[in-house]
Amino acid sequence: MQTVDKRSKYLYNGESRNMAVTQFEAADARRCFPCWDDPAFKAKFKLTLEVPSDLVALSNMPVAKETVSGSIKTVYYEESPLMSTYLVAIVVGIFDYIESSTSEGTKVRVYTQVGKTNQGKFALDVAVKSLDLYKDYFATPYPLPKLDMIAIPDFSAGAMENYGLVTYRDTALLYDELLSSASNKQQVAITVAHELAHQWFGNLVTMEWWTHLWLNEGFASWVSYLAVESLFPEWNNWTQFLDETTSGLKLDALAESHPIEVEVNHASEIDAIFDSISYDKGASVIRMLQSYLGAERFQKALASYIKKYAYSNAKTEDLWAVLEEESGEPVKDLMTTWTKQQGYPVIYAKINGHDLELEQAQFLSDGSSGPGMWIVPVTSCCGSYDAQKKFLLKDKTDKINIKEFAASQSADGEKNQNIWIKLNIDQTGFYRVKYDDELAAGLVNAIKAKKLSLMDKIGIVEDSYALSVACKQTLTSLLRLLNAYNDESDYTVLSHVTSVCLSISKITVDATPDLNKDIKQLLINLLLPAAIKLGWDPKDGESHLDVMLRSLLLTAMVRLGHNETINEGVRRFQIFFEDRKTSLLPPDTRKAAYLAVMRTVSTSNRSGYDALLKIYREASEPQEKSRVLGSLSSSPDKDIVLEALNFMFTDEVRNQDSFYILGGISLEGREVAWTWLKENWDYVLKTWKSSSLISDFIESIVPPFTSEEKATEVTEFFAGRIKPSFERALKQSLERVRISVRWIQSIRSEPKLGETVQELLQAEA
Repeated sequence: MQTVDKRSKYLYNGESRNMAVTQFEAADARRCFPCWDDPAFKAKFKLTLEVPSDLVALSNMPVAKETVSGSIKTVYYEESPLMSTYLVAIVVGIFDYIESSTSEGTKVRVYTQVGKTNQGKFALDVAVKSLDLYKDYFATPYPLPKLDMIAIPDFSAGAMENYGLVTYRDTALLYDELLSSASNKQQVAITVAHELAHQWFGNLVTMEWWTHLWLNEGFASWVSYLAVESLFPEWNNWTQFLDETTSGLKLDALAESHPIEVEVNHASEIDAIFDSISYDKGASVIRMLQSYLGAERFQKALASYIKKYAYSNAKTEDLWAVLEEESGEPVKDLMTTWTKQQGYPVIYAKINGHDLELEQAQFLSDGSSGPGMWIVPVTSCCGSYDAQKKFLLKDKTDKINIKEFAASQSADGEKNQNIWIKLNIDQTGFYRVKYDDELAAGLVNAIKAKKLSLMDKIGIVEDSYALSVACKQTLTSLLRLLNAYNDESDYTVLSHVTSVCLSISKITVDATPDLNKDIKQLLINLLLPAAIKLGWDPKDGESHLDVMLRSLLLTAMVRLGHNETINEGVRRFQIFFEDRKTSLLPPDTRKAAYLAVMRTVSTSNRSGYDALLKIYREASEPQEKSRVLGSLSSSPDKDIVLEALNFMFTDEVRNQDSFYILGGISLEGREVAWTWLKENWDYVLKTWKSSSLISDFIESIVPPFTSEEKATEVTEFFAGRIKPSFERALKQSLERVRISVRWIQSIRSEPKLGETVQELLQAEA
């Protein structure tokens, strides 16, 4: 997000050409024209550009007139409404476009490289429908006469909501029916819906200062799920939203997290807060508030807020004031505890006679307990979703009388051991729950008896995993809980279960090397029935989520070392390599096959690596290129990992795509990756100037380590090298290493782990 004029390279008629693209957020408009480069200083902009006459020149507003003088044309644009400097945009290059119109007649276009307009159709359809939906939801029309969206090959920001001219990395906007995967399709829909939500939340009403960035990003993230749920209900999007909540909870459990509202004193500090707190925690606390106030009241209040602050600026307190006025609820007191202090609570729940006793404490992954206190919207149900209680937990402790819950259960003829109590129904609250043994056992039974919603099944496994990492419950009990998911077949639940399985598989390599093979087998056995049921080949008429589940499970089986899946992946890859049009390896299963190939690659048997490089070089689709890059560094052979890392330094890999290679590094390659980073640090710092890209290097290479010695070595290396742009990423990465150190010590001290693993393996046999 640091560059004013980015020359993005692309091919036109076989020649390499440059396009010019601006990216002014957060504070780079000042590098293009003199201005008060501050979101509160809104102005009207009237732009004029002189460009070569054969090029297309786009800006925020429609063209008013154009004059041509020889090889140069002058383009005059209509005057914009009041807007902030960071939203001004200019793009110049050679493009094709496709267009459509909203129900109000607003012209919407998708611009692509010449010959790729077909890949813009899906995004165009989502855009038109999203604009219509937001117009109704916010009770305010789209404010500009046109909306252009454009795919940029080199674009480190991912996507940027410039008023009326939204720029996207090509992978975030383009979708090819034949060459893109189901997850690509979903990502395009979410990204387009997110950027267009900004046209109201961010562009029409803008945060007063960067401290309130979350008003832009948290709301756009939350509203994008609302839109996609409406457009594609079969995707079960609100359940998938728990991916965002999980991401926010993980980061916010670090001592080195930060509040949603973070003091920003200088422009150089802004980039560091474009993180999972502003986006994912921000979106999650909005979902919590909407759930507490009710959807209708919440929507009405948001519409009032947009009307009140249109073409102007607002701070967090302004939103709370409108919501409080419209709802009559203590919104400011409630929400201030969530936005002005970092972290969140874990609620300890235990049965004492007829009471359910609750106690809150700040949850931290290092097992300590912070000083935070929250006003928590608690929801609970007992034995059925028909019997619910809601209240605000305002103090450290409280209790609920569950006598009537229990009475209604026994009236139904249920035995006491079948009664279950679930807090935080559908995970609408941004907190974790630690149940006593009796309550935890009841929930395991409820999972087995299929009594719980998808969201609650996800919440239970994610909370248990986090509590295990924090040494607040044993890995032994987590493995017993996972066993209750052994006949699960839903993508949304299994995406969280597989994530937990892969984390357990990694930590036990270092914690209990003697048990690691058996634990991996246990995790394979858990996922195998669903993987076998789906197989490798797509089925006619199967759902979007089953397509995504197949990819998820096959990839997980390869990562867990399941030989049959690896062998089948290699077999299909070899056929695909000879015939790229074969139906044996469609886009959705390619990642699994590519990873399978890389698990078999070594210095003495490198044909699979070379074959993948050939596919990369011949592919024109960015999604296919990213699939290959994400596999190259996953070999167990350290020399191959090193070769993949050095491939990043060639001009064949765009800087923005380095994170794919970094994110794929095998556990066996972590040491060689760290040595490589130390040797090349000065070059990395000079080449990857954006703070988010530099942070990728640290966040990919440091956290896989699990020893105090390595944490000390990393600290010593960076002493005297720290810069504000990556300081927080480094501190968080080191904290993650030390959390793993502590978790490993805890796992090693569990007396019944080995016995439980054998017992569960035999039960599955």
